[in-house]
Amino acid sequence: MTITNDIHNNLKKNNTIFNYKNIMLYNDSVLNKQLLQPQSLDLIITSPPYNVGIEYNSNVDSNDYKEYLEFCKIWLKNCYFWAKNGARFCLNIPLDKNKGGQQSVGADLTQIAKKVGWRYHSTIIWNEGNISRRTAWGSWLSASAPYVIAPVELILVLYKGEWKKQYKGQSDIQKQEFMDWTNGLWTFNGESKKRIGHPAPFPRELPRRCIKLFSFVGDVVCDPFSGSGTTMIESYLNKRQFVGIELDSTYCELSKNRFLEIIKKEGGLFE
Repeated sequence: MTITNDIHNNLKKNNTIFNYKNIMLYNDSVLNKQLLQPQSLDLIITSPPYNVGIEYNSNVDSNDYKEYLEFCKIWLKNCYFWAKNGARFCLNIPLDKNKGGQQSVGADLTQIAKKVGWRYHSTIIWNEGNISRRTAWGSWLSASAPYVIAPVELILVLYKGEWKKQYKGQSDIQKQEFMDWTNGLWTFNGESKKRIGHPAPFPRELPRRCIKLFSFVGDVVCDPFSGSGTTMIESYLNKRQFVGIELDSTYCELSKNRFLEIIKKEGGLFE
């Protein structure tokens, strides 16, 4: 199977920003349901906008919370439409937020995902080593109105249809990796915005673990908020096919350049 023939509708060929060795990146919107064929993705890994005022080039990240949840409902439904039966979905989201008012983001997005059809499997707690810099305490040293902020994020593990895959594929995960990563508490540092050149990158370790734990070699991985191309890089290096969707053309170019630079240093060809 090749991505170009079997996954994409190719309705707007000029929005294909990058195509290399079964790695495809679209400069398009996750809200465009017609972009990909239904039943075409094996694994989705993404971290969507958190609606906390991050300054993205092409996305408003400070909408009314109800509007934000409606936006999430649409793109979660599109991902479900594109996913194969048996597909997995690793969704990196905050546990909660207090910017613009206290909101239970993780719980709310979990419920929306289930309503559009996704089934819940488990939640991985990501203990991000550099997330603990506090900027708000509420009422200092007082019970009046303190803020409680957990220095973790969630990786929500969802699936479509049945959890057990109905076909046999090649797994490439090692024994110690499997033992460590099936422990639902993952501890590794976040990524530097300045080093990557993107306002909200996640570290390569996150998609690497999800790819090896939840997919077979050659499976099709998708990141519908492809950002700086981290999932694209790890998909290629771990011999998976990839399709990314990124609204901002500047981030698409960043992804392309970063991808080519890294695989030149680290990766061989994936035929």
